[in-house]
Amino acid sequence: MLSPLTHDDPAQLGAYHLIARLGSGGMGTVYLARSAGGRTVALKTMHAGIASDPAFRTRFRLETDAARIIGGHHGATVVDADPLAETPWLATEYVLGPPLDDAVALSGPLPEPSVRALGAALAGALAQLHGSDVVHRDLKPSNVMVTAYGPKIIDFGIARAAGDDRLTRAGAAAGTPAFMSPEQATGQEHTPAGDVFALAGVLVFAASGHGPFGSGQPADLLYRVRYAEPDLTGVPGDLAPILLRCLSKDPTQRSRTTELASLLHDGQGHFADHLPDLLLADIARRATAVWQHQPYRLPTPAGAAPTAADPVTRALVRRKLLTLGGGSALGVAAAGLGAWAWLGSRHASSGSGGKPRPSSAAHGPGKPKSKLRDYLWQVQIPPLDDIDYRIYPAADPFPVALGDHVMLVIGTGLAAVDPKTGKGVWTTTDGEGTWRVATEDKQIFRIADHGFFPLTGGVKPLVVDSVDAATGRAAKPRQTFPDFNVLHMESQLICCADDMLYLVGGTGGYVRTGYKSGQSWFLVAVDMRSGAERWRRRLPPHKIDTRSPHFLAGRVVGNRLVLLQETAAERVTLAVHDSRTGKPLWSAPATNAAPDLVRGLLTVDDRHVYLGFGSLRALRLTDGKEAWSLAKSHPDTAFGPPAVKDDVVYAVQDKQGLVAVGAADGRVRWQEKGGEGVKADRTDPPVIGTKYVYSKGPSGLRQIDISTHTTTATYKTSGTRFIAHERARIVFAQGGPLIAGYPLE
Repeated sequence: MLSPLTHDDPAQLGAYHLIARLGSGGMGTVYLARSAGGRTVALKTMHAGIASDPAFRTRFRLETDAARIIGGHHGATVVDADPLAETPWLATEYVLGPPLDDAVALSGPLPEPSVRALGAALAGALAQLHGSDVVHRDLKPSNVMVTAYGPKIIDFGIARAAGDDRLTRAGAAAGTPAFMSPEQATGQEHTPAGDVFALAGVLVFAASGHGPFGSGQPADLLYRVRYAEPDLTGVPGDLAPILLRCLSKDPTQRSRTTELASLLHDGQGHFADHLPDLLLADIARRATAVWQHQPYRLPTPAGAAPTAADPVTRALVRRKLLTLGGGSALGVAAAGLGAWAWLGSRHASSGSGGKPRPSSAAHGPGKPKSKLRDYLWQVQIPPLDDIDYRIYPAADPFPVALGDHVMLVIGTGLAAVDPKTGKGVWTTTDGEGTWRVATEDKQIFRIADHGFFPLTGGVKPLVVDSVDAATGRAAKPRQTFPDFNVLHMESQLICCADDMLYLVGGTGGYVRTGYKSGQSWFLVAVDMRSGAERWRRRLPPHKIDTRSPHFLAGRVVGNRLVLLQETAAERVTLAVHDSRTGKPLWSAPATNAAPDLVRGLLTVDDRHVYLGFGSLRALRLTDGKEAWSLAKSHPDTAFGPPAVKDDVVYAVQDKQGLVAVGAADGRVRWQEKGGEGVKADRTDPPVIGTKYVYSKGPSGLRQIDISTHTTTATYKTSGTRFIAHERARIVFAQGGPLIAGYPLE
C-alpha cells in the first residue's frame, strides 16, 4: 500500500529520490524511490533510533548479503546499498506483484496447481539460499511476493549464516510466531529444516486461507507450534500428506528442499500457467498503480522545519508494467519462438461457435461471482530484459497493428504475432527498443547495431535498417548517417509515411547517462528510397542527465508532421511542422499530465488534434487554435486519452464512463449508462469497433454497445494496453508477460 511521505522522511538517499512510503517495520521504513535516470526501486532504510546500534547494523548488512545470495531469480535483485552510511539503506528492484497474503485476500485460497507451483519455486529458492549456508528464519506470506514469472522471497532482516547465533539472545525466539518452527519457538538453532517447516505453513495458508496453527496471541501461537497438531482443514487431499511431513515437530523427519520441490511439481510450464486469472489481473493493476503514483508529501506540521522539496516532480509512468520481471520460476524460457507458451488450452471451444465462453470469476472471499467472458486466446511471451530499462527507461513496449500481424517487443527483440491465434510468426534477436523502431504498412525501420554499448566514449555511425514485416528479415534500403552517433541511446525513430522517415539524431559528447552539454540534437527527414536527407532542424536543449526522448509521439497527416514533444521543463507541447520542409508551423501546450503518461498517445485526423488528460478538447490542425472544448459544459472534469473514428471522438470521463462527442463540433452525442463506467480506466484510449466500444474497467475489458450506450459484456483480462487490428477483427491486449485476443465487433 502506497502512502505519502511525511515531513520526517528524507527527500533523497544515495542516488534515489523518494516517492512514497511502501511500509514500515521494527527495523526501518521501505520507500518507493526512483533514480535520476528513472529506474524505480524499493528502498529500505534503518530507523534512526537503532542506526547507531552495532548489532542492528550488522543485521542490516547480513540482510543485504542474503539478498545478493538469493539473486534476482528467486528474490528482488539488489541494485545498490550502503550499509555503512549514517542511515544504512538497501535498494532492490521493485517487485511487480502482490504479497501472498494480499493475493489470498483478493482471490481466496489458491487452487492446488497454483499452490504446488508456488511451493516448488519457493523450495528451489530456499535450496539456493541454504546452499550458501544461509537460513531465512522469517518465511511467511507477507514475505513472498507473487509475480507472473514466479514467487520472490523478500525481507532477510533476520536471516543469518546457518549455526550462527550471535544475533539471537539465548532462549529468545526471532521470527513470526504463526510460521515459526518448534525449535525456533524455543530459541534453539534454526537450521534449513526450520525454513522447510515455515514453507509448509506458508503453503497451508495459500491452500486454505489460514495458517497451520491458527491465529491469536503470540504466546498461544508459540504453544500450538510446539505441541499442537497442524490444522490442515481446506488443504487438498493429495497435498496434505506432503505438507504434514514438513510440519513434523522433529526436524530430521522433514523433507529436504529438493525432495519437496519434486513432490510438489514436475517443473514443466511457465509459472503464470498456474495462476488464477483474477490474480494475474491484480498483478497488472498493481503495476499500473505504482507507475502512475504522483509524488506527494504530507504538509509540514505547524512549527516544524520545512523539508527540502523532492527533486522528482513528475510521475514516471511506465507502460512497461510487468515486463521488468525475469524468467519463469519453473523453467526459464529459451529465446526465440520456442519461448512462447500456450497457457493451457484456453481457446474458446468450437462448441461455442468461436465465441468467448462465459466464465465465473470470484471477486474475493465471501463476494458474489460475476460472469466474465473468456478471451479468444491467451499466450505468454518472453519478458523484456531489464537491461533495456537501465539503459533507456522510456523503452515502452507498445504493440502496433502492422499488415496481417501485430508487432511488439519481447525478451529477444521484435516479434510479429498472428492476431487471430496469438502464435508467433517471427522474432528477431537484436534486442530492439520501440523508441528506435518505426513502422509503415509492410515495412519496419529500426536503428541497427545498438545491442552493445561500450563503457567508454566513442563514435559509431547511426545506421537505419529496413525489416520486412511479413518475414522479419532484413530488407533494403539500409541508410547510414555518419555524423550521428548511434551510441547516443536517445536517438529516436519517430514515424514514417510515404517512405519518408522522421528521426532524431545527436552529435558530440557521448556518455551513458543521458543528455549532456556539448551535444547537439536534430529533427531530420530522410527519403528512405534514395537515402537523401530532405531537411534538418536543430532541436532546443533537452534537460541535462535525463534519458527521456525529445518526442513522445508523432504522426504525418497530409503535409503536416504532428509531434508530441517533451520540453526541458518536462512539459508536453504540440509541435507541428511542414513535413516537406521542416518549417515550424505552430506549437501549443498539450496537457499538464506527466510526459510518460501520454507517451505514444497522439489522436489526430485531417482536421484536428484531440487531447485528453484534463478537459476533452480539439485543436485545429491548420493553426493550433482551439476548435472546441468540454471545459464549459463539463467543468472540473477529467477525461482519458481520446480515440476518433467516423467523425466521433470517444473518451472515458472520470466517474462517468464512456462519452461520445462529435469530432467537428464537440457536441456530446451520448454518455454511457448503467453505472458500469464509474471506475473505468483512464490511462488508455478506448478501442472502437462498428457495434461496440471497448474500455478497461476494474473487473475486465468492457464491451459497450454504441446503440444502447450500456455495457453488454465484460471479458476477463490482465491486459493494460489494447489496440484494434481491423483486418483480423481482433482487440489485441498486452499486459506484461501475457497477450490475448478478443472479438472486435
